[in-house]
Amino acid sequence: MQMRVHTEEGYSIAILESDAIVIHHVQDALDALANAKYQGCDALVWKQEHIVPDFFELSTKLAGEILQKYTNYQMKLAIVGDYSQIESKSLRDFIYECNQGTQFFFTATEEEAIAAIKRT
Repeated sequence: MQMRVHTEEGYSIAILESDAIVIHHVQDALDALANAKYQGCDALVWKQEHIVPDFFELSTKLAGEILQKYTNYQMKLAIVGDYSQIESKSLRDFIYECNQGTQFFFTATEEEAIAAIKRT
């Protein structure tokens, strides 16, 4: 699992880099978290295409399980993607609620993800 570390204004943010899906299960998300923590980061950025589509099907509970683990380990997470075409009201509401908080963010660009992490 390749990551690059973005350091800015006292924040170290691990940015996952891959051309494939690398987050299939909760354990994959925990491995990414451990890798980021090992590199001294307290936030992580994924792209939507890094995650198995089941993450965005809330009925699978995969998103909830992963976000709970990240909460337990105090790791902020931003997921970069195009969320404009989402038809599921529950997923739109979930994304909205996450973006109102201080731990999880769904953004359109990496720059927006970094800015969201930094403002909390």
